[in-house]
Amino acid sequence: MTASSTQQLPPSANDNSDDDTLVAELGFDPQAVRLVKLEGRVFLQFSGAVDEGGLNVPYHLVPAQGVLARPGKWRKMDADTRRALLRERVSERTIDELHQSVRVFVRDISGECEDHNLDAATFLGPLFEMETSEPASYLFERIEQRVAHAVERAQEERHAARTRASINLAEYPASFEVARRMPRKFIALLGPTNSGKTHRAMEALAKAKSGVYLAPLRLLALENFERLQAARPHGEPLAVSLVTGEERRIAENGTHVASTVEMLDSRTPVEVAVIDEIQMLADRDRGAAWTAAVCGAPASVVYLVGAPEARRAIEALAARLECPLEVHLLKRMAPLSMESGAVRKLRNLKRGDAVICFSRREVLMWRDMITEMGLSVATVYGNLAPEVRRAQAERFRDGSADIVVGTDALAMGLNMPIERIVMTTTVKFNGVDEEEISASLARQIAGRAGRYGVHEEGKVAGYDDETHDVMRALLKEKLAPLNATGFPVAPSLEHLHRIAAVTDETSLVRLLKRFVHNIDVPDGFFYPRITEEQSERAEWLDTLPLSVAEKFMLSLVPVSTKVPSLHRAWEMWAQSLAKKKVCKLHEDISQLAWQNLQEVEDSCRLYSAYAWLAYREPEFFPSVALAQELARSASERVDSMLQSQNAAARQRHPKKFR
Repeated sequence: MTASSTQQLPPSANDNSDDDTLVAELGFDPQAVRLVKLEGRVFLQFSGAVDEGGLNVPYHLVPAQGVLARPGKWRKMDADTRRALLRERVSERTIDELHQSVRVFVRDISGECEDHNLDAATFLGPLFEMETSEPASYLFERIEQRVAHAVERAQEERHAARTRASINLAEYPASFEVARRMPRKFIALLGPTNSGKTHRAMEALAKAKSGVYLAPLRLLALENFERLQAARPHGEPLAVSLVTGEERRIAENGTHVASTVEMLDSRTPVEVAVIDEIQMLADRDRGAAWTAAVCGAPASVVYLVGAPEARRAIEALAARLECPLEVHLLKRMAPLSMESGAVRKLRNLKRGDAVICFSRREVLMWRDMITEMGLSVATVYGNLAPEVRRAQAERFRDGSADIVVGTDALAMGLNMPIERIVMTTTVKFNGVDEEEISASLARQIAGRAGRYGVHEEGKVAGYDDETHDVMRALLKEKLAPLNATGFPVAPSLEHLHRIAAVTDETSLVRLLKRFVHNIDVPDGFFYPRITEEQSERAEWLDTLPLSVAEKFMLSLVPVSTKVPSLHRAWEMWAQSLAKKKVCKLHEDISQLAWQNLQEVEDSCRLYSAYAWLAYREPEFFPSVALAQELARSASERVDSMLQSQNAAARQRHPKKFR
């Protein structure tokens, strides 16, 4: 029976209810047209069935004007009023219109389901089964949404399967073709700070005919660039290049390179590679760069330099890469011990001390307190450019500064003649909460005391009793070894292009998510990782008309989006590139004169970030030389301001002791 079937029925053929009698009087089959009270409404329900695409689909649906009244209002209507309202709302035309709309809807849904290998009957069931006073269009919309979600899920599953098939992280080392083809040997030099491990590795690098030093910081790359330049292993100076994200100093006929680890050149074979701070394999945000360096450093001999707790991870990697491994465990050359008690008072600080804080604000506060005691201070913290950190460290080395006050930036690089480390706190902000520092970081910071050849031993103390006791406990704590599996792998542009090719996806957010969630990790030895910051940036970059390559590059610009001025500059650069507009810098060193210290530091970081971009998109960011010049000027200005502030404080307070 179709929805338009009709027949004259005598009043006795119905269920004796007044409403059914009214419907029957209209001449329609009570099975095809019903009056229903539900959900606080009185409404019409048309019933029928359509045959479409091999499916027989029954339905009970409310037409567009099928709701007649609320029950209370309906009860107050007399029979003639009800009869007139029913005649207005029920006709062959309204029944046929609904029937045809169901036919078209079933045809569309069946076609959509067939296209995506879905069972249409599963979605069309509610047309018959769902009791509701809402019109048919509402139910159609709900079913369309369900189908759309199912199509999306099915498509997601297909894309996930294609992504897994396109990238297999078990084969990650094979992506470094030069390293894969050449016989490599690993030599691990593991030991605490001041054990001479870096010195031994750099000696081997200097003696090699060619080589590369991979640093965790621009500062260390710069220091060892100069160290290699000064070396004369064969009587002649080495031709050394410096390569960081923001700077290139390319030597003619260069044989050696000092580089940040992210700038690894995996295509140029060398004799020796040195990968510094190998324990950074476990770093949450940057560990993938060390995984890539170990897998891809194209050197006959690769020195892995770092903390002893990295041994198990190194052994696992060497076995996976089928590279022979020598492990040398080195001991600290000068003893390190805790002071008998806390420092407690500023006057108990002395020349050769390094006072450690965990924020720029705290560093400057302690600097001011110490200079008021009559001591000169060098300051080192993460916001400073490498050139400023080095200049400040040099002031401490040559005796111009009595004490150095810094953050844990002192823990990596910056060899200084520190006799005693004084911790002002053992609590550090981790980006979310304040938490106690790890035993590993405590040991790395403490290890900076007692420079071999300068002091007979190193000392460690807390400024207050609680900090002193916590440091004592942390230095006694046994360090846990790094994991021997789950080595992080960051997405490369090639990875994203592969995923895009099999999914037709152009959204960077979705490509990154597919990389993290969908690629094949057969045994978990290598594991996909992206940083939270990159994911957040990708969402905004997806709003711009940029290619996948451009969005990926912009997501990696080394600039803090937490600093409003730097974040605005980054957004402006991205928008300029989207519009294919050339973005030039304009020389204006004079502005540095009226900026405060924080603003000059941020200017320095901005110019460095522009230089990073300029090396990658020179057509649209052509001012690389000017960016580097402005960055140097800003660095010099920061150093000058730090020295001036130090001198001003000392002039206000006569020197109390030396």
